Amino acid sequence: MAGADRPALTPAGTDGTPGAVPARRAVEALWRIESARIVGALTRYTGDLDLAEDIAQEALAQALVAWSRDGEPANPVGWLLATARRRAIDHYRRSSALDERYAALAGRLVEGGATSGAEPTEDRPDDLPWDPDRIDDDVLALMFVACHPVLSPEARTALTLRVVAGLSSEEIARSFLVPVPTVQARITRAKKTIAAAGVPFEVPPAAERRERLGGVLTVLYVIFTEGSTATAGDRLLRPDLAYEAIRLARTLAALLPDEPEVFGLLALFELSAARFPARTGRDGEAILLEDQDRRLWDRSAVRRGLAALDRATAAGRGLGPYGLQAAIAACHAKAPSVPETDWGRIVLLYEALGRVAPSPVVELNRAVAVAMATGPQEALPIVDGLAASGRLSGSHLLPTVRGELLVRLGRTAEARAELELAARLCRNTRERSVLLRKAAALG
Repeated sequence: MAGADRPALTPAGTDGTPGAVPARRAVEALWRIESARIVGALTRYTGDLDLAEDIAQEALAQALVAWSRDGEPANPVGWLLATARRRAIDHYRRSSALDERYAALAGRLVEGGATSGAEPTEDRPDDLPWDPDRIDDDVLALMFVACHPVLSPEARTALTLRVVAGLSSEEIARSFLVPVPTVQARITRAKKTIAAAGVPFEVPPAAERRERLGGVLTVLYVIFTEGSTATAGDRLLRPDLAYEAIRLARTLAALLPDEPEVFGLLALFELSAARFPARTGRDGEAILLEDQDRRLWDRSAVRRGLAALDRATAAGRGLGPYGLQAAIAACHAKAPSVPETDWGRIVLLYEALGRVAPSPVVELNRAVAVAMATGPQEALPIVDGLAASGRLSGSHLLPTVRGELLVRLGRTAEARAELELAARLCRNTRERSVLLRKAAALG
């Protein structure tokens, strides 16, 4: 079953078993919530990420049958892990090439008793087959393994969503608008690369952690960004993807409470997601910032985001790239309207961001802030410089901003041409419709 996905869960009522529907719901909910801890613990137990995921899937399939018949056990996580552990033992028994390893594993079982994987005792049938005090470390180790620098960025994202977020290949493919076989191939190659490189299942030593943490944060940022504004398709938002990134960022913040940039990333996610309820209309159409009903913004998310930003700031090391973006998002969250936003501060924050993490997108956003703070005549040279450099060639973002600036400068014909170009380059249907509507309004 190498590289297998979650078993296809039986549709409600199709197998005729009275308990099938609640069992299916229980298994789905448990996997969504606990998948990272389950796969992480099994990876530590077996030393093999691919095998750990396979036996987890087999245990899920068995749970669908057993729980439909017998009802959900008192300790469903313990049940799944005991079942998966037995699958691992069976795997080693069947594999003559791993006789020596099985002997070592069996020795650990005898020495460690129920907490390391031995058969549960009769009076403790749901004992977990690992030390529960290490579960959090397992999740953290799984994140670092899935985001290991030996993998390509695309492979890191796919593997993180698969083994840490618990998404199926179909869900990942839908999120990034790529074929399912492409996702499956990325995940399979990633696992083989990790195995071939001998990547240990462990949290990196403190000396290496900060260097490798950047890769983990980048993957979460990519996932959230795609969820907050889809690059293509007929939906502006993919909230399920964005909320998975938030959940993983919260987990990472809980496990690494002394890393300010983790809290900066979490703050950015919370503050950005707070606007989701106002960013689309009833039919899914995009609503621009100046037209949003700020009463719909999620104030609980705003409070969580500001608290996380305070944690990042309190470390006293200065804000990193994600913290600076969170500080920009905080300016929007605190402002009662677009005109009353502190655009001067936002310009300064983008200038700081450009120094620590320079990119053409950061420069383009700085131009937008400059236009809001001091006028379009000051911002247009910045945008024209980016256009001359060719660094955003093929992106709809640059002609979108340039078109908006030209509208404000009264250069209507040029503005319409820029907005029409942006619409041709844009792959998201909702964003494209806004651009076309603006271009049409110019006559």
